[in-house]
Amino acid sequence: MTLTNSSLFGQLLAQVKRGTFSALVAKHQAERHAKGFTCYAQLVAMLFCHLARADSLREICHGLRSSGGKLRHLGLACTPARSTLSYANAHRPPELFEELFFVMLNQLRAQAGLLPRRHRFEFSNPLLSLDATVISLSLSLFPWADYNRTKGGIKVHVVLDHTDYLPRYVRISGVQQHEIRYARTLALPAGSVVAMDRAYMDFRLLSAWNAQGVYFVTPHKDGLVYQVRQRNPTPPASGILSDELIALGARVSKRRYKPLLRRIKLVVADARGQTRELALLTNQLEFDAETVAAIYKERWQIELFFKALKQNLTLRSFVGTSENALRIQIWTALLALLLLKWLHYRSRCRWSLSNLAATLRLNLFSYRDMQHFLDAPWDPPPEPTGPQQLALAL
Repeated sequence: MTLTNSSLFGQLLAQVKRGTFSALVAKHQAERHAKGFTCYAQLVAMLFCHLARADSLREICHGLRSSGGKLRHLGLACTPARSTLSYANAHRPPELFEELFFVMLNQLRAQAGLLPRRHRFEFSNPLLSLDATVISLSLSLFPWADYNRTKGGIKVHVVLDHTDYLPRYVRISGVQQHEIRYARTLALPAGSVVAMDRAYMDFRLLSAWNAQGVYFVTPHKDGLVYQVRQRNPTPPASGILSDELIALGARVSKRRYKPLLRRIKLVVADARGQTRELALLTNQLEFDAETVAAIYKERWQIELFFKALKQNLTLRSFVGTSENALRIQIWTALLALLLLKWLHYRSRCRWSLSNLAATLRLNLFSYRDMQHFLDAPWDPPPEPTGPQQLALAL
């Protein structure tokens, strides 16, 4: 075990450049009318909330206070009071933490060799996944988040980049906003391949993407009317049932999307091992059918991203009830997940992200070298190297 003069939490916080963060605070005027409690102290408290899995303001403040003098190594002079942290979360702009997330994302991506830089397929096109997840909320505590009489929630839209399995775009919206409304605002790079579920099958959207040179792979909804223009051969024993070039047949659909589409029908198995048939639509006419099927299967990575976000960070309990506080908690959760994934990529120890998060949670204030902790987390402490007691001749 290698000792250091900074805790693991302090070494992780060192990735947040104080100069850059101060510039963002000034840009958003986040500390206007502040009385001693800085935005950096708020950031430290909220990252501690997620990394230590603190479920309340009391746990955050008591957890930081119990670290004693170690707070100074984090850049804090004292522990924040619960009321102070609660007020800051309710009133400071969440756009500060949103922009910090993307600044940190670009900063870590720019560090050569720290993140993987290509997906597992042979083609060079950028591969993206598009989806959204709902964070359920109690209507009795979050009455502003209702979308029907019995449920409440907020929606997180994500475009996942498969070169490093980190987001390229993120937006937080009310749960009433349909996924297609967000998808229409995206500026995707030409040549990219987007895998998505059938909720995004809007022919106006797909026509716009096709005109921009963006490829898509999506299941089509039931009842699709089409005409087969060409049937392509299918590889044997591949699970591909048919590969057809089609034209839309319904009057409205045909008016919204005029070019030919490719329809690939295949057999897929669910988690229980039961098989079913699935029909995919794509405007990618050059890839073989097996590659198109594998692209849609790769969309499962965005589900794993949402699972990691909800299971390893504090998003099942909330430290504030206002929309502002909830948005800050979600953006800091995304920032904490970004740091965890960055550590996971650096580690040579073959452990899962959840095991890394759990072990780091128990060692946040341990004074160890971060890289040594990532590579050999269970090494015994070093043998003492100081002067030994001499034997006296009595």
